[in-house]
Amino acid sequence: MNTQTHVPQVNEGLILNVNPLTKKIVFISCIILCLSSLVSPTLALLLGIIVAQFTGHPYMVLNHKGTSLLLQFSVVGLGFGMNVHSALQAGREGVIFTIFSIIGTLILGYFIGKWFRIGKKTSYLISSGTAICGGSAIAAISPVILAEEKQVSVALGCIFIFNALALLIFPLVGHYFHLSQNQFGLWCAIAIHDTSSVVGAASKFGAKALEVATTVKLARALWIIPVAFLSTFLFKNPSKKISFPYFIILFILAIIAHTYFPAIAVLSVYLTGIAKAGLTLTLFLIGAGLSRKILLAVGFRPLLQGLLLWVMISITALYAVIHLG
Repeated sequence: MNTQTHVPQVNEGLILNVNPLTKKIVFISCIILCLSSLVSPTLALLLGIIVAQFTGHPYMVLNHKGTSLLLQFSVVGLGFGMNVHSALQAGREGVIFTIFSIIGTLILGYFIGKWFRIGKKTSYLISSGTAICGGSAIAAISPVILAEEKQVSVALGCIFIFNALALLIFPLVGHYFHLSQNQFGLWCAIAIHDTSSVVGAASKFGAKALEVATTVKLARALWIIPVAFLSTFLFKNPSKKISFPYFIILFILAIIAHTYFPAIAVLSVYLTGIAKAGLTLTLFLIGAGLSRKILLAVGFRPLLQGLLLWVMISITALYAVIHLG
């Protein structure tokens, strides 16, 4: 899986007429604010969206690689706060939910795409992003199916819109239904697209929810490999190489180090603190890449497909964790 999250490099819309230096000052000030303890992941995402609409992203060309590397760094850092035994238990609990939700979402996405007459590749990217791991799945599958820039942009814009909404809505719903931390973490991992938003939402609910959500989500992300292989046959392009998400190995090693090496365990509070700050900054950068032009480029039918898939997987997963978990 290519974990890079590609954001189309355009940034127009409501941008105010400010000079480049002012844009940089505003942007860097927001970064410093996000790295402090004053801004939550949710507020960081909203702050990024506001910056995107009014002053713009002065370093948009670096946003693609920067968010990808920062997210990977943050996820590995979170591993230093987890325990091997509880992580294995969370992974086992999420296997059945993962298999059924991925297969069901891909099949449902195919029929919705046909019904709405959405382009085959665009529909497939939206379905894959919803089923597995959001922008990372789209970034990994798009070269395999030879998707065009416009198709990738539409799918990513659609996914990012619902990521932002999930970060706001899921904690409220979790408290309304009195979900346990284990239930909420599992629900997040299944029903929220990107790892960044999964971790952001779960971290607001509690430490156990964060551990369960991160472990199950990363185990889920490994499914991009068989899905990518399947994509080469569906789109008749067997020549494309499929990359492995090596940072997940580092995440596993971090969990092992925290569990079995006391010296590392002593430092865990600092390492996880840095990781959470990195995650907050990641969400700000993702929001800062969502200009009005990108949002408008999504279009009604792909947005509706993404919405239906997201609502269906969210409701189904919520019912499952409450009644079957």
